[in-house]
Amino acid sequence: MTEPLTQSPAAPAPATDDEPPPPARRRVRAALRHLPHRLRSLPPWSPLAAGVLVGGMLGAGYGLVATPQYTATSYVVAVPADASDPASALGFAQAYGRVATQLAVLGDAQMWAHVPVATLERSVRTATSPDAPMVSVTATSADPEEAADMANAVARALTRHAADSADDTHVELRQFARATEPTEASSASAPVTGLVGASAGGLLGGLALLVRPRRSARQPGHAAAAVPGPASAADVRGQL
Repeated sequence: MTEPLTQSPAAPAPATDDEPPPPARRRVRAALRHLPHRLRSLPPWSPLAAGVLVGGMLGAGYGLVATPQYTATSYVVAVPADASDPASALGFAQAYGRVATQLAVLGDAQMWAHVPVATLERSVRTATSPDAPMVSVTATSADPEEAADMANAVARALTRHAADSADDTHVELRQFARATEPTEASSASAPVTGLVGASAGGLLGGLALLVRPRRSARQPGHAAAAVPGPASAADVRGQL
């Protein structure tokens, strides 16, 4: 008896490089080949317009995503004692403005502000005036109530430290104006950040417009105009 012969299914032929690419791939390749020509056909001011558009979108997006910040300011004034020189109050106000953000003052202020010292160091700034013996304590926070509490707490701690050394300095600090809870954010809004981003993008687009290579004055398909050469002296004498 003979066994029947069976044929195994033919294996698929391996793909070769000669096969045409899919239609989508052909369209992508064609678009990439024509991309330099399309870029050259854009108007000269296209980098400037693209910079303004992209910068404005990025700036407005940042303004919408960023957390709004609130700022509150408290003021203290240096008052001289009866037997001291009134001009000395201005100098001590400058000195107290520098020590207001030191650890000795912030360590006492954290008890009333209910925030860590690191938060006070990061969020509180002071400023003094060269003409008036006054110190401004400004605090910034994402919570408006917390911003006012931090500013008032640092101002209170500063006046207590000044009172402890009033017998030696003959100058004391008094609360001039308490910080109130802000009603509006001090950080820039989305329209403002959008304008800033558009300005920055326009500046970069203008720089790109300046450094881009200029197009040749000779266009393809147009022959250059022939310029006559200078006539020799003999030809000129023959025409006279």
